Amino acid sequence: MPSQAQPTGTTTSRRGRGPLIGVAIALVALLGAGVAFGPSLVDALSKTQIADPPAPVRLDPEIKPLRQNAPVPGRSGISAALAGPTADPALGTFGGTVMDARSGEVLWQRNPGQALMPASTGKLLAMSAAMLALDHDARLTTKVVRGSQPGTVVLVGGGDPTLSKLSGGQESVYPGAPKLDDLVAQVKAASGGNVNTVLVDTSRYRGPTAAPGWLPEDVAGGYYAPMEPVMLDGAREDPAKDYTPRSATPALQAGQELAKRLGAATAAPGSAPANAQVLGHVASAPVSELVENVLQHSDNVLAEALTREVAIATGKEPSFAGGVQAVREVLQRNGFDLNGTTMADGSGLSLDDRITPQLLGQLMHRATASAGPGGALPESSAKLRDLLPGMPIAGGSGSLADRYQGSPGQGWVRAKTGTLDGANSLAGSVVTEDGRLLVFAMMSNGTSSVVARPALDEIADALRGCGCR
Repeated sequence: MPSQAQPTGTTTSRRGRGPLIGVAIALVALLGAGVAFGPSLVDALSKTQIADPPAPVRLDPEIKPLRQNAPVPGRSGISAALAGPTADPALGTFGGTVMDARSGEVLWQRNPGQALMPASTGKLLAMSAAMLALDHDARLTTKVVRGSQPGTVVLVGGGDPTLSKLSGGQESVYPGAPKLDDLVAQVKAASGGNVNTVLVDTSRYRGPTAAPGWLPEDVAGGYYAPMEPVMLDGAREDPAKDYTPRSATPALQAGQELAKRLGAATAAPGSAPANAQVLGHVASAPVSELVENVLQHSDNVLAEALTREVAIATGKEPSFAGGVQAVREVLQRNGFDLNGTTMADGSGLSLDDRITPQLLGQLMHRATASAGPGGALPESSAKLRDLLPGMPIAGGSGSLADRYQGSPGQGWVRAKTGTLDGANSLAGSVVTEDGRLLVFAMMSNGTSSVVARPALDEIADALRGCGCR
């Protein structure tokens, strides 16, 4: 949301030095002409020519909270405001809901219980489960242990796809990612540099490396990599770009790069011995920051990695099936209605996924819920608050950076996007012109993103401009 105060800057004018230069030239000319004068005259001339410096500019930016008594839009008013935008045929098969964030009152809905393909708004389910089930400060650890044979080390996947091959201060698409170089330095120091073989242990995960409904060509397209518990930069060819071709063998590729930097001759799949000596380890950014990255950039691989961590934390198999089961159970245990919802993955990438607008609206309301009379949030709302920093800002950040430019919703809409062939969605929050926070979920199936995404944005724009009383 735009700040209520605009910071002001100052520039130094080159003309501010003009009088002093003029005095110096005059003095030189007078001296050259043999004119004699005392120090008091020089001092007097200087004082009359040099102005006092301007007062320093004080910056006092602030963010003002929304007014608690901002008026709630009326149902009939919202219906009238949305009648035109929601009648756009570009929306195809359409469902949506609008709720007041403070009270949870449903102000508008259409087909709220219809299960539709969510695309990446499906990430909200898995990331909500992660916030509810995992320690927000926990980190995913990648380690190297001593192998059973002399000169052998084992790279043990700990579920972190953010480990980066970049060096020094270079940043990948994952801010704060651990560096392979740090791991290499530890292993060299602990092993004396005598390493000839690197094995890669991927036993942390089970089952298929791709979910039902995933398209194999999307690996080369940069949308996902086969799910293995260790990879470099999400298996990206270019670590600094969100969408770049990915490796079809991410764990082995990581092992080969480690071997290269250790001076080892070979890398191959293998297993770590029980109770093996740890030669080095590095840790990811905290879970809360990983979730923020998933939502900002709609990262499918990182979403699936965190879904598996939910499975492990709840005693389920760390696979696609186990992850989906774990997410469902965590959400149901926290009171969410999953009727009609079927998910094949945690990222929303599968063409088999189906979610209702009602569920997405419930998740957004719980995350934005107000504190109770004593100032305390319900436990689930307190945990889900960490979803909000990851929600892209319209016209400003993440997957909404290039949308809403110059429109009413710019800066006032924060929402998770979803885009697949024939499936487009938007779920998040918007502040009305009267200062009331609303949450919404809008889902469109059956039409092209070229026409569906602008149509969804127009709905959110209409909510922003809505006094609707």
